[in-house]
Order: sequence, then structure tokens, then C-alpha cells
Amino acid sequence: MSSIGVEHTFDVGNGTNISIETGKLAKQADGSVVVKQGNTMLLATVVSNKEAKPDQDFFPLSVDYQEKYASAGRVPGGYLKREAKLGDHEILICRLVDRALRPLFPDSYVNETQIMISLISSEDEVMPDALAALAASSAIMMSDIPFSGPVSEVRVAKIDGQYVVNPTRSALENATIDVIVAATMENITMVEGESEECSEEELVEAIKIGHEAIKKQCQAQIDLAKKFGAPSEKRAVEEGPSDEDLKKQIEAACKEDFMKVVKSANPNKHERKEAFKAVKEKFIESLGEEVEEETLKLAKEYLGKLEKESVREVILKEKIRLDGRALNEIRPIWTETSYLPSAHGSAIFTRGETQSLTTATLGSKTDEQMIDKVSGLEYSKFILHYNFPAFSTGECKPNRGPSRREIGHGNLAMRSVKRVLPKEEDNPYTIRLVSDILESNGSSSMATVCASSLALMDAGVKTKAAISGIAMGLITDGNDFAVLSDILGDEDHLGDMDFKVTGTENGICACQMDIKVDGLPYEVLTQALTQAKEGRLHILNEMGKTMSQPREDYKSTVPRVEKIMIPADMIGSVIGPGGKIIKEIQAETGATININEIEGSDQAEVLVFAADKDSLEAAKGRIKGIVAVPEEGETYSSTVKSIMPYGAFVEFMPGKQGLLHVSEIDWKRVEKVEDYMKEGDTIDVKLIGIDKKSGKFKLSRKVLLEKPVESTASAE
Repeated sequence: MSSIGVEHTFDVGNGTNISIETGKLAKQADGSVVVKQGNTMLLATVVSNKEAKPDQDFFPLSVDYQEKYASAGRVPGGYLKREAKLGDHEILICRLVDRALRPLFPDSYVNETQIMISLISSEDEVMPDALAALAASSAIMMSDIPFSGPVSEVRVAKIDGQYVVNPTRSALENATIDVIVAATMENITMVEGESEECSEEELVEAIKIGHEAIKKQCQAQIDLAKKFGAPSEKRAVEEGPSDEDLKKQIEAACKEDFMKVVKSANPNKHERKEAFKAVKEKFIESLGEEVEEETLKLAKEYLGKLEKESVREVILKEKIRLDGRALNEIRPIWTETSYLPSAHGSAIFTRGETQSLTTATLGSKTDEQMIDKVSGLEYSKFILHYNFPAFSTGECKPNRGPSRREIGHGNLAMRSVKRVLPKEEDNPYTIRLVSDILESNGSSSMATVCASSLALMDAGVKTKAAISGIAMGLITDGNDFAVLSDILGDEDHLGDMDFKVTGTENGICACQMDIKVDGLPYEVLTQALTQAKEGRLHILNEMGKTMSQPREDYKSTVPRVEKIMIPADMIGSVIGPGGKIIKEIQAETGATININEIEGSDQAEVLVFAADKDSLEAAKGRIKGIVAVPEEGETYSSTVKSIMPYGAFVEFMPGKQGLLHVSEIDWKRVEKVEDYMKEGDTIDVKLIGIDKKSGKFKLSRKVLLEKPVESTASAE
């Protein structure tokens, strides 16, 4: 390592060292670091504009994570041969980092800020997603950007009954719990992961273990900042203008009206929105037409804050929610399956004003998704896409393709549902689920999980169990708190936590938690999980009224697929020269055939995929005929292929022909073969011998005929 720059190395607690280096690369950025574990290296930079744009009223933070193909010694696929737009797996890591960092910037800091993280060296066994937040936070800590960090993330997995922090990629394959935990020295800020129906207690324990490991990483960032001499004084955060008299005026004039709207318990979000809007517009009109622009802007800001405070106050003190529900009450649910007659499986799941129409499509192996990643090509037999069109919230927006939010919500639902899919060896299909959100008022990703479960069962996929999801919320003033089940969109926006939990009646399958306040006592976390379990079971019960288990057989619209095992040395016979045989079978039967060699085995797997049973059976018959071994003494129904003066060539098994010699056609002398058969005729023959040297087959027709008496006398 060069003497340029400053480096700090620490042990994460399991004998693995991580180093953070700064002052060597990308020195014109406001902050930059290189984080290294083994041969995996991440370069993270942060740049924040010195001044905010005029009238900027939100924090424009962008986080980009990109994997460089050179880091693993690979050339990108595709025509351009360069890194293109971020892949879904990169976007998911961007979201992991963004959600951990965003709450730690001051509320009034609105300067445009960009964080870029690049994987510049890759080692297969070291997973970079667990290091990305550490790198990003470290870069910010080296700068003068105001930040309430440090923060970091770790992966916690339960493997063979033991909790492991940042396990290797291969070890993770045997994990029953896999969660990413983000935290500061004091507080948990984010959790996301999946599990095999774990208990609430197991999940809490994983979070606690992750937090202890994170504290070491946060301390390492503090130590590096001191060693490097990072600015101790951060940029001044410009506070916006204020008007205490105006604020008091608004509270006196509007709070009671806001309270009335909150306590009206109106379940219709658009009507509530209009009621809140009417209160605001009434006050704005009272200011007159000549009100100054700055005063008008402040008035709108204070009105928004008072609306939020009113909602929170009523929930905390009076335990009344916006739509009138109890804190642990779930919105009304109705479900329907087989809504779309031509789809392989379909379901509608509606909870309150949130609705998902989900379809299940069962495809062949050729429909698998190929993903080109730095670590190599990967193939997925399970795909879940989540779509959130603007009309679902009554808005008009251009459709620009899936957003980061849609990719993130789809991934959470995918990780949930995959835990209840049948084992790969028991499922020959490639499965694609598509959730179209038709209405939205909170928890649309959880509606996707519920609708996906029903759609799979409707298609006839033998899922292990039904699965549901629920989003939990939190309102707290630091002393008192209220945990909310099945939160509305407004409760998510105005609340302090969004905690999504999915699972079966046996345990948790996935979770995603974002915290917007400092400090989440484990008492509150435990209560949220307990309340989530009650809600999850209630939703499963409601789903069960429509469908509680998969169909006994696949729907009639589902293509049929069957697996055949053949000797590995017969693969060439099935394929034929230049693929002639397999192409012929597919063209004649309409089936799709995939052949897969099984490593270390003398067997090969053949998947036959067809639209109907007749096509399936026809293709299977052809394949079985090709790989079948002719048995001496067996009788076969054969097809005459060609006539010769000395006999006929007949196909007695698919791909296997033999000569039926003129002497074996009949017991009496045959003068002309055409008097007994013609091309295309079907006749029965018996395999009476196989030449050991040439492998030629000796066939006979006459041995299947009754031997005439006169022939016996003549012979004597």
C-alpha cells in the first residue's frame, strides 16, 4: 500500500479485517474512500453543492451504485461492451444505501447531493452489498457536509442455527435468515431481508447482533476521520424564514377544523384530502389578495405541519385513526380468483382502497430470465414484476418505465413469495407473476404478496403454504407511542415508521423496515412484530375464504410439462445430426424440448413442454422410442419405410430400422414383396436377432403367423 493517503483497518468480530482508505483517490470530491475486504474494493465519493437552488423545498439526494465488469475480469455483454444503465440488483443496493443515509441529513439541508459507489475489485465470496453503506457513510464523514452519522450496514444470517455477520456467498446458501441491518451507534434505521418462516424472536435477535457489529464500523469511521483530519465544523445549514405570529394565527384559526376532519373517520382518502384542502384554502383566502409571496409560502408550510401534528395528536392521545379504525384493525378485504379466463392464474386482492390484480404465467425453461452480472451469468426461474401506474392514485403522469420504487417493491414481494414455492426439482415451470396496482392507499407491496399467493394457487402451483403481508406504522412523541396495523398512505407519510412483514401462519418470510425518528426501543419493535403477526393471520383467514390451497391440478389454460430421464449417452440420438431429430419432433408435435446434462451423472434431464396433453404424449413417445433399447424376442408395431426386391426396411422403433428379409415375410415362398405390403403400411414384426458385430436387427413377420400344416409335411 502506498504511503499516500490514510488507512484504518479493523476486525469486524469474526476474524475478518476491513480497511477504509481516504486521501488517495478522487480527491476533488467533497469526500472519498476505498473500502476493502479481501479482494473486494468499493470506491465511494460524495459531492454536495455549496448552495441550494432557489425555492428548493426538498432534499435532492441521489445514490448510485455500479459494478464495474473489469473488477471481476469480465467484458460486458451486449453490443456496446460498456457499463450501461443500472441493473435491478444495482438499483436495489442503491435503495439500501439511500434509505440508511437519507434520515441523517438535517431537515433544512436541501443542497443537491450525489453519492456514487463503484465496485472496482470483486471477490466471489465477499458480497459488496453489505459494504456499500459503510463506504458511503465513510465518504460523507471525510467531508464537511452536515450529517448525523456515522451509519453502516451489515448482513446477518442464521446458518446451521448460528448467527453470522457478513457471511461468505457460499455459506449464505444454507441460511434460514438473511437480513441487512442499518444503524447508527445508537439506533436502528433500516432492516430488510428474508427468512424461512422464522419467529419474531429470531428476527429481533438477528437485528440486535447486527447492531453490535455496526457499532464497530461506526467507531472505525470516527477513528479514520480523526486520523485523516476531516473537518470538525460542518457547513452551516441555512434555516429558512419563519414567522411565529403567523404560525400562532394559523393554529388558532385552523387546528379545530383540522381536528374535525381527522375525527370524522372518513375512509375515503380523496374526500379527506378535499376536506383538509378546504381548511387550508379558507385560511389562505383570509389573508387577502395582496399577501406577500413569502408570507403565502410560509403559510402553506405551517398549514402542512399543523395538519400532520393534528393527525398525530389524535392518534396518540385519543387512539383515533384517520379512517376510524382501531390501532390494530385491518381494513375490509375482498378477494377473487380466476378473474381473467385466459391467464394461467389470476387474483384480485383488495384491502380498503388498495387493490392488486396479479397474474401468474407458467412458462418453459427457455423463458428463464438471464441476468448478466459482474459475478457472471445467472438464471432465474421465478420472476415477479410490480407495476404502479399513476391512475392508481388518481393522478396523471407519463409512463417512463419501472421506477426504483417499483423495482424495490417488486423485489420485496418476490423474496417473500419465493419462500413458499415448491422445490426446484418439483417445479418444472418458469413462473412469472405480474402485479398491477389498480388502486393505492398504502401497503400496495403487501397487497402484491397476497394477490400473488392466490394467483399461484389458482394456477395450480403447489405452494407450500398461503402467504400474506402487512405494513405496520408508528406514531411517537418520544414518550408515548402507537403502533398502527395496516397503515394508510397518509399514515405512512405522516408517521415515524414503515415496517412491512410477510409470512405464513408458521412464521416470517420477509421484512422491510424504515425508521424516520431517532431511537426505536426493542419493546416497540417487539410489539410491532406481535401486532403484525395477528394482522397477518387475519388476512390469511380472509384469503382462505376464497382459496386456501392450490388446485389439485393445473388449470386447463396452463401448458403441460413433464420431465423424462434418459441415458446421457443418448443425448446425441435425441438431438440428431445438426439438431435434425429434435427439430423434427418439435415441428410435428408442437412441443418444446429442453435437454440438460446432469453433472456427475450418467443421466440427462429432458423437459417436454406442450400446450395440450396430446402434443405432450406425442413428443414423449418419440423421445422414449429413440432412447428405448430394442429387446430380442419382443414384438413391435412397425412402419414400412421402403420396398426392395429382397425384402422391406421397416421402422420398428423411433429412429431404429431393420430389414425384413423376403424369407421372413411368410411361411410360403414370396415372389413379390409388393403383394404383401407397400410403403407406409403398419405391420407387426418380431425382433429375432441382433448381429453382435454390425448391430443390425433381424426381423421376422412369419413367426407371428400360424405355420401351415402342409409346410411341415413338405419339410419332412
